[in-house]
Amino acid sequence: MVAFRGECRVYRAELLRLGGDWAEAIAEARRVGELDTVGDATAGAALYQEGEVHRLRGELDAAAEAYRRAARAGREPQPGLSLLRLARGDIEAAATAIRRALGETGDPLGRARLLPASVEILLEAEDLEEADRACSELERIAASYEPGALGTIVAHARGTLELARGDAGAALTALRRAWRGWRTLAAPHDAARARVLVGQACRALGDEDAALLELEAARSTFDELGAAPDVARVDALLGRRRARDTHGLTPREREVLALVATGRTNRAIAEELFISEKTVARHVSNIFTKLGLSSRAAATAFAYEHGLTDPPA
Repeated sequence: MVAFRGECRVYRAELLRLGGDWAEAIAEARRVGELDTVGDATAGAALYQEGEVHRLRGELDAAAEAYRRAARAGREPQPGLSLLRLARGDIEAAATAIRRALGETGDPLGRARLLPASVEILLEAEDLEEADRACSELERIAASYEPGALGTIVAHARGTLELARGDAGAALTALRRAWRGWRTLAAPHDAARARVLVGQACRALGDEDAALLELEAARSTFDELGAAPDVARVDALLGRRRARDTHGLTPREREVLALVATGRTNRAIAEELFISEKTVARHVSNIFTKLGLSSRAAATAFAYEHGLTDPPA
């Protein structure tokens, strides 16, 4: 009976996290440790939920500690630990970890729990082909179950992928479906994440007014939740264009940065500028070094914040 109570508390902590009551989610997860004779598996699951809340709040050291303790109790701390690596800018470690976790997971629902993070991380690693395979697998798994939460997760992943590919129209259709699904599921953080992507798709389609409305709505939700990293990201995307400062970038690097901010891959940028993909990679590396950045997402936010989304005249 005690073990069952522990499992119920873990499940409730997860629902509270998804529902946006993060303080109570942590409190509920910690109550599991107060139960007598709770098993390691249940204790590990509770610690994982605590780590997830810390990660979403931007409390990365606390998240890392919770994931470590979960792992010691026998709970695989994925995909949270991979997403933590991504949040810290270590894309290679994030990709390696999520690939390893998928390699050890055979059951479809277990893989469905990992694949959305895999898509997100692989897109940041600029591996669109592998991200597409992960998204397609997620779609195949979802097709075997009743539509619901899994369908919403699929729409979110597909929209993110299409946006990275530069197909803002297809992305917008999928992302609006994801946003509606998250709202129906009463998952405010995920709904706000979808709205950020909707805003970026609107911006890519040239509808800046719609983009600002979506981004401002998402920011309000993030602020209410205490999702500090998301607030900072949206603040950057909402940054009004300022007088141009080259920030030490050459005209060509500014051209490349403006195209990175549209979501284009190195290959697409090379085709646009009639230069080699290797040359684009060198420019991107120089941009990261000069601006002190570690990811394309950070470069995109910087470009919008500092008015560098248009190529130099």
